Amino acid sequence: MRKLSYRYKSVFTLLFVFYFGSYNLSAQTKTDSRTKTNLNDNWLYLENGTANLKEAQKAINWTPISLPHSWNSEDATDLIPGYRRDASWYQKMLNITKIDQNRRYFLYFEGSNVTTKVYVNGKEAGGHIGGYIGFTIDITNYIKEGNNELFVRVDNSYDIEIIPSQKSDFFIYGGITRDVWLVSKYKNNIANLKITTPEVSDKKASLNVSASIENPEELKGLSLSVILKNPKGKKVAVKTISVTDKTVNISFENLKNPELWDTQKPNLYTITAVLSEKNTVRDSTSEKVGFRWFEFKDHGAFYLNGKRLLIRGTHRHEEQAGVGAAMNNAQHRADMESIKKMGANFVRLAHYPQDPEIYKACDELGLLVWDELPWCRGGIGDELWKTNTKNMLVEIIEQNYNHPSIIIWSLGNEMNWLPDFPDGDNTEKTNAFLSQLNDIAHQLDPNRKTAIRKYYEGSQIVDVFSPSIWSGWYSGSYKSYQKAIDVYKKEYKHFIHAEYGGDSHVGRHSENPITGENIIKAEGWEEAIVQTKVANIAQIGDWSENYIVDLFDWHLHISENDPTFVGNVQWAFKDFATPLRPEDDIPYMNQKGLVDRNGIPKDAYYVFKSYWSDEPFTYIESHTWTERQGPENTPRVLSVFSNCEKVTLFHDGKSLGEKQRNTTVYPACGLTWDVTFKKGENTLIAIGKNKSGKTVSDTLKVNYRFIKNEAAVSLQLSSEKLKNGNYLVTAIAIDHNNLRCLDYEESVYFQCLKGGKTIKNQGTPTGSESIRMANGKAAIEVIPNGTGAPIEMTVLNQNFKGEYLKIQP
Repeated sequence: MRKLSYRYKSVFTLLFVFYFGSYNLSAQTKTDSRTKTNLNDNWLYLENGTANLKEAQKAINWTPISLPHSWNSEDATDLIPGYRRDASWYQKMLNITKIDQNRRYFLYFEGSNVTTKVYVNGKEAGGHIGGYIGFTIDITNYIKEGNNELFVRVDNSYDIEIIPSQKSDFFIYGGITRDVWLVSKYKNNIANLKITTPEVSDKKASLNVSASIENPEELKGLSLSVILKNPKGKKVAVKTISVTDKTVNISFENLKNPELWDTQKPNLYTITAVLSEKNTVRDSTSEKVGFRWFEFKDHGAFYLNGKRLLIRGTHRHEEQAGVGAAMNNAQHRADMESIKKMGANFVRLAHYPQDPEIYKACDELGLLVWDELPWCRGGIGDELWKTNTKNMLVEIIEQNYNHPSIIIWSLGNEMNWLPDFPDGDNTEKTNAFLSQLNDIAHQLDPNRKTAIRKYYEGSQIVDVFSPSIWSGWYSGSYKSYQKAIDVYKKEYKHFIHAEYGGDSHVGRHSENPITGENIIKAEGWEEAIVQTKVANIAQIGDWSENYIVDLFDWHLHISENDPTFVGNVQWAFKDFATPLRPEDDIPYMNQKGLVDRNGIPKDAYYVFKSYWSDEPFTYIESHTWTERQGPENTPRVLSVFSNCEKVTLFHDGKSLGEKQRNTTVYPACGLTWDVTFKKGENTLIAIGKNKSGKTVSDTLKVNYRFIKNEAAVSLQLSSEKLKNGNYLVTAIAIDHNNLRCLDYEESVYFQCLKGGKTIKNQGTPTGSESIRMANGKAAIEVIPNGTGAPIEMTVLNQNFKGEYLKIQP
């Protein structure tokens, strides 16, 4: 790979494209203050890997698109092996009616994956290496008044010189996957603000603001004012200083009774810096700041603002059904609000820095952040690899430094696993480089902690370490979890547990989930490097929602009742796509999410909510388990997950008794009842009451039968019209008695023959043409073509050669 021109500090590289339309800049330049204009609309896209600009310019098969955009948005999750790893071009026309010679003009990309080159009016203006962090291109010397052609070449080709490793368990999407902005500033401007809070307590705080001034050779007559406003918008401090150097430092001491930022009350102050020349404002910018302090106690718990805080965390991959990594800000925000609504106070951004909207949301919602350098697998590389990796770490810390939500800079995950380079798993070389990264992180930010996960040989280099504990999934029984954390609390000075859980297929349930008892070695908890050689639940389990509910319930039962435990971070919040799992129940999906790839909660979501959330609720396990079977007069244990103090369960109008919730009792904190179902429909109602007397309820209808199904003999198709005008086509496996086969789990394949098209390649329970059945059921959503013609559907697999359904719209 050819190395782009780089500085050791932030690397600013870009590729831009030609816009079919125009944008008038003159209205934005009436004052000297900076302007920032979104450029997401009206781009053209060319799927052509040529490196030749002129060849791209001559191409005629450009298609209109808007940003964010990825060419792998569905390609990654279709049923064709592999996904496109190549380059593409984007173009946009920018109309600038007037250029002010006293201003500078920039393009800011929030993220473009993986390498980018930007051309303005036929000339290369800059580029960038790395797909998960923003970069800026100064285009001042390339633009002209009138129309300006912007071309951007983005390349996600296989390249071992750039982290993350291609062997990572997630897709490396190609495209301009985040927002793009046009920024205009006066020639003397504030290039960067760095905010630190050297002293914070309940009674007082101090604040330092370091501002980098652009164009330092022309500083005469400049002054910088900094205004601090409290969370209510009231001005609490102002200072003005003459600018005599390229860096200006302003300090505020003895700020009385600061409103602290924490996970319950994420109070945010506003810092506004104003650069003036005599009486004229030349530039201004604002940042949010939170006053807080934290501590990891040696071999003990975590403290925020002097109080013990149990870390209640999850992981977040940056992707969504239908768009891949090219999520819009509303989708980013929805993820974080759902995480917060669940009651989490911590999120690990896996395995790369994410969209700016995520950090903004975490600051505002009160979510602590583990931000991660994407050194994920691949081992240690050569000198070019090291340079690219160091540059990326610098960019991450410099760009995300001011966010109060961030407490950890992670330097990598499973780094020495599956090396890309010869001798890439050399421990001595890996530790030497890890030490360099650790030093860089502490030099740039002495106040936050560094961390890694699952690289034991480097555990003593960083501040915080997470071993790999996958009790009940990749190793052993989940009942071994307490033993695992007791061992590691003693072994590691600052131990946190990141990653635990397992896969669950929405709608799959079992009266007796497979636990591996008497089949697997129960006492282990470490994830084996070669998983095929170790019998585990991931291989032999049923992937039922019931089992995962039990597993998470046990983990939380342990963590919530251990007063010296730092806390744990569940893997992962949302199902996400991966090239390494083509044979999963939904092909190419890692199904360990608490919600599906569209963000719809699974049963496990409510387990976490019952332990963590303050919003009163009850949830009967399970709303995706409405068809059950079993012997007559045989009670079934039914769990209700709730955070209410007391819950009463009713069966067909009859109370089965009130129970007191107790977090020391497993399962479901003691909210379990023996229910003897009758044949046919059973109505269950759970009514919860919290300490203040507020009541909440949940209702579930279960159809129960006493006859066990026999072997499946055919598939049965039906359809239901949805509120959006589409149709949900459902396939049911039935036996010769026309009973649904609740034990049938084979894959089925849907196809729309005429009259519409399936919603496919989504990686969701109703958005995949190939999917394993859940308790003998599978479904897909179908869009009619609007002509009024019948929709013709078929479903088949190797056992059943095809069933046919005609839908009259």
